[in-house]
Amino acid sequence: MNRATKKNKSSNSRIILGIDPGTTIAGYGVITIEEHEPVLISLGVIDLRKIKDHYLKIKQIFDRTLGLIDEYHPDELAIEAPFYGKNVQSMLKLGRAQGASIAAALHRSIPIYEYAPRKIKMAITGMGNASKEQVASMLMNILKFKGDDILLDATDGLAAAVCHYYQNNKPETGNKYNSWKDFMNKNPGRVK
Repeated sequence: MNRATKKNKSSNSRIILGIDPGTTIAGYGVITIEEHEPVLISLGVIDLRKIKDHYLKIKQIFDRTLGLIDEYHPDELAIEAPFYGKNVQSMLKLGRAQGASIAAALHRSIPIYEYAPRKIKMAITGMGNASKEQVASMLMNILKFKGDDILLDATDGLAAAVCHYYQNNKPETGNKYNSWKDFMNKNPGRVK
């Protein structure tokens, strides 16, 4: 699925590609920053369920990530780091999937930023243990889109991009605020 609301890239905008790596379904989201606000360009998934050979899945992840880079020309790649689990084989496969996306970005000289799943959830919802549904709902609110048929892997990829935006667009540390209301008035894009 591809929900494109593609806009022409202006000279002062920046585009971020977010990836949620996976060996069955990998999610992606693309945002642009316009007037200091994130705007949705596209989100979707790389569906690998029909490919049985693990190495061919890795090739498809690389090729599709490269295709996304060539289509949207992102300035940065934000990718979710593999989480630690008990199943070593699953972690190895997930790490390979992540590596394929990273290799595609390196192939096009795109800077890469990696975020832990908990950090991404915290950036989007304020809770590090938020569910995928809570993350998706919050993103729909932040970026003002609807999507009953969107796969949660797609919104996880989008969450990585938005998390990266938030990490690099913090309010100025030199500003002084008298109250929460004062902070909200001086940072309208940070609080919805």
